[in-house]
Amino acid sequence: MLKGGEDVVQGTHVRELTPEWVARAVGGRLHPGGGPVRDLVWHSGAATPGSLFAALPGRTTHGRHFIPEALARGASLVLADQAGPATLEVEDPWQALLRLGEALRRLFPGPVLAVGGSSGKTTTKEALAQGLGLPAPPGNLNTAPPLVRFFWHLDPQSPGAVVELGVDRQGEMAELFALAKPHLAVLTALGEEHLEAFGTLEKAVQEEAHLLRAPTALVGEQAAPLVLGLREDLLVYGFAEGTFRGRDLELGLRESRFRYGGLHVRVPYPGLGPAYGALAALAAAEVLGLSLEEVAERLSRLTLPPGRMETREVGGVVFVNDAYNANPLSVKAGLRWLAAQPGRKWAVLGEMRELGRESLRLHLEVAEEAARLGLSPLYLGPHARHQAAFSGEAVESLEEALAWLKARVAPGDLVYLKASRAVGLERIVELWDAPFSS
Repeated sequence: MLKGGEDVVQGTHVRELTPEWVARAVGGRLHPGGGPVRDLVWHSGAATPGSLFAALPGRTTHGRHFIPEALARGASLVLADQAGPATLEVEDPWQALLRLGEALRRLFPGPVLAVGGSSGKTTTKEALAQGLGLPAPPGNLNTAPPLVRFFWHLDPQSPGAVVELGVDRQGEMAELFALAKPHLAVLTALGEEHLEAFGTLEKAVQEEAHLLRAPTALVGEQAAPLVLGLREDLLVYGFAEGTFRGRDLELGLRESRFRYGGLHVRVPYPGLGPAYGALAALAAAEVLGLSLEEVAERLSRLTLPPGRMETREVGGVVFVNDAYNANPLSVKAGLRWLAAQPGRKWAVLGEMRELGRESLRLHLEVAEEAARLGLSPLYLGPHARHQAAFSGEAVESLEEALAWLKARVAPGDLVYLKASRAVGLERIVELWDAPFSS
């Protein structure tokens, strides 16, 4: 059972668990020396007095090697696959962590909304959370460890919660679905993603579609054609078709507008992604019987994490930084938005990562779409020269990209940046008025 009750400190719900409660939740052998825990960490450097350190397997090393550091920093209990002082010994720390998350999730009586999909997850999660006034993990914390921590600190008095479920390996959605147990699922869009792990679009769709086992499922019109045969009662939201329909969509330079029933909805971000996220929030509100007027008013003050259609003006040049992540679906959507904008405009497209053997083909598809739209992007990455054969030019480094733009871009122009996060394309904005240094 819980020890010491529960309280809220500075807006964060504090739940203290005894070692015995954790041991019952996950199974395993409890060794002497542990104390009550009030937080979960999986990086030893984040350990603090009263924390539970989960010694998880990593891609290059195992968390068990960092147990001494976690204990030295004050961790009260360790979850590990070996014996030791203040340790809960389990056969598989990862599976034990999932069981802990499921136990914590059972302590929350309110509805949980879960967002999945190939693109637009974080934007939609934020639109749902802010529009409906519900707590959610910050940013794109969408894997098991931060979700377990989120449910640990989730106030049971909250009217509901929103989580994002991100997958990059087979079977991961099943794990996250069992952890979150959502009442309402939102599947944003489906396309080629993480093909190094999934291999094909069909397998990626199969993985994401596990989310549709929720009692109620909302599906974006971009994903609907790929999943409509999986169950009969799917609810579709979209601007062209759907159960929940947005109309008269206007995609401006700094905001988006549309009508939803009798409401005029304004989203303070450009592009299809934020518009779809707002529409999903309104559809979810209608399903849950919430006030659409209140949701629309909150959406007019939506705040997204950096790198998602983030507009910034530097020296009279308007930059739209959409370079937090990229896959073919999201890049094509961004290019369609850019093509519809007035005036002089430039697209800088970096590499889309984790596309496996299909990488070249999919990069060329993007280039073909850009040419069809009348755009001539600046390409950066291993496929840049092949892409530039359609239209545009290629460079090999950020330094070259910055110099190329500096020689051509003038005040009043629009520059759209899109690439996978590891490319660091947002540095072009940061360095626009400063000497470039690698």
